[in-house]
Amino acid sequence: MSTDPAPAAPVEAAPPARPGLVATYRRLWPYLWPHGRPDLQRRVFLAFGLLIVAKFVTMVTPFTFKWATDALVAMTDAKPGAAVPTGLLAAPMLLIGLYGLSRILMAGLTQVRDGLFAKVAMHAVRRLALQTFEHMHRLSLRFHLERKTGGLTRVLERGRGGIEELSRLMVLTLVPTIVEFLLVIGVLAYEFDWIYSVVVFVMVAAYLAFTWKATQWRIEIRRRMNNSDTDANTKAVDSLLNFETVKYFGAELREAERYDVSMAKYEKASTQTYVSLAVLNAGQAVIFTIGMTIVMWLAARDIMAGRTTLGGFVLVNTMLVQLSMPLNFMGMIYREIKQALIDIDDMFQILHRNPEIADRAGAEPLLVSDGVVRFEDVRFAYDPARPILRGVSFEVPAGRTVAIVGPSGAGKSTLSRLLFRFYEPQGGRILVDGQDIARVRQASLRAAIGMVPQDTVLFNDTIGYNIRYGRWDATEAEVRAAASLAQIDRFISALPEGYDTPVGERGLKLSGGEKQRVAIARTILKGPPILVLDEATSALDTFTEREIQDALDKVSRGRTTLVIAHRLSTVVNADEIIVLDKGVIVERGDHATLLDREGVYASMWSRQREADAALEILQRSEDVMPAVKRPADALVD
Repeated sequence: MSTDPAPAAPVEAAPPARPGLVATYRRLWPYLWPHGRPDLQRRVFLAFGLLIVAKFVTMVTPFTFKWATDALVAMTDAKPGAAVPTGLLAAPMLLIGLYGLSRILMAGLTQVRDGLFAKVAMHAVRRLALQTFEHMHRLSLRFHLERKTGGLTRVLERGRGGIEELSRLMVLTLVPTIVEFLLVIGVLAYEFDWIYSVVVFVMVAAYLAFTWKATQWRIEIRRRMNNSDTDANTKAVDSLLNFETVKYFGAELREAERYDVSMAKYEKASTQTYVSLAVLNAGQAVIFTIGMTIVMWLAARDIMAGRTTLGGFVLVNTMLVQLSMPLNFMGMIYREIKQALIDIDDMFQILHRNPEIADRAGAEPLLVSDGVVRFEDVRFAYDPARPILRGVSFEVPAGRTVAIVGPSGAGKSTLSRLLFRFYEPQGGRILVDGQDIARVRQASLRAAIGMVPQDTVLFNDTIGYNIRYGRWDATEAEVRAAASLAQIDRFISALPEGYDTPVGERGLKLSGGEKQRVAIARTILKGPPILVLDEATSALDTFTEREIQDALDKVSRGRTTLVIAHRLSTVVNADEIIVLDKGVIVERGDHATLLDREGVYASMWSRQREADAALEILQRSEDVMPAVKRPADALVD
């Protein structure tokens, strides 16, 4: 009988352009037949050889049963009281032993075949998954912003599973079943009569046609079941993540009702799934039983006519029982192969997507001598209908600090993304020491730039691992020196596990200031000639901000530094401050000069000072609310 795998894999609607089985196998063939790996190629040959041998042994097994039956019949036909010849007495026992041996051999060959091919299939999974993972890192920032990270990892995970599933189902299940079916047809035609083969052929054709039709019907039901299951899980997770909010508003009953609506849909769809499975199993059983009954009726007729023996009756029954086992899985095989094709195609669609930003042919590595950064009439828009930068030109001299300030949406952070070549400008160019960064290799460009972002996300590993990420071949002493310059070495030394302390997912076990110091330490360890500080202190409280700013001042000494600032107090010592508004430079100069002009910058400075003063008064008040933080941030934005 057909069975459902547990848990049920999500079944997605196949887009109209999905490739078929042959096209997908053509794509996979270079991975299943790896060039340069003769050991794996030998495994493919051996696996297919064992497949054929195992199926021939499978065909021999019913014959041993037939021969043993005929030998026993011959013994029972001997005259009562007559001595049974020794050879005739031994024959049934030997044939029964041969039957058992053939079954053991059949099972052993199948398992050895599966074991041999497993390394080939898993090598293909590994190669294709690695290739896709590397390609994901080559794709543009725009691609990753448009796709959910969880969705990408799910595509990778399901693609891996799809390759493994398709290889297993095709090579280890479907192909052996086809070979066995052809052998059964041939044996029945040779050993009995062509009418036997016709009956079995028609029975299998009807069986597969019914299975295909019923499975198509069940796929739609399973899709509804999986969608309602996903909806219920989403509501449950969302509600539990917002546990405090639910309590604040006394909305437990409302949340339970929302969850129950989804579970009611799941209950209905899952009930239909089990009913449809029962219909599928019942239909398969009826079709197969009718075919087997006709074949056994033919065998009984031939026995009565003297054209075959009782062993022949046993032979056809045993062969069809053996054939029924793989046939029972045809519904599952069809459904899983269809799902595997969808999953593999999702992976190939990502793999065949060209990176938006790619090195040009003949691109040379960036050669940094002084580290002068220059923006020349740079124009850029994420959406052509909404320009972000409208002809921005400025220069960051070697070893100097230039700050970019302005309201939210002015295009400040876009400058750093263009400098890193996450995007290409639609007009103008960006130069480093006179070299157009669009004409150099991306790896060399990014090796020359250090970044301390506003939102530092750490790897779910140790503090030492995250600092060493700046330069993987750094010594332990260099890691500690970088931590010391970032003013976090003393904090790490006080921890029981020191540099081996886990930081948790996204670094959540550390405070905001501690995460920023780790980010500064790994940038120090990288030792880049050019430094970008993208609102590196805007999310911190005033006390922590001052400490982090001291560390940043030490890091930026002697380096070409571009500061994208949210808090104006962090850029008062910059060599030049550029005020950006609506994609154009509206003011530029040092802090004192800009204040004297009493323009945009002076207005921003005045508002921020007023906000800081108001915050200081609030903090001194005994009635201050703990949640009140940094109103200056909102005012500047």
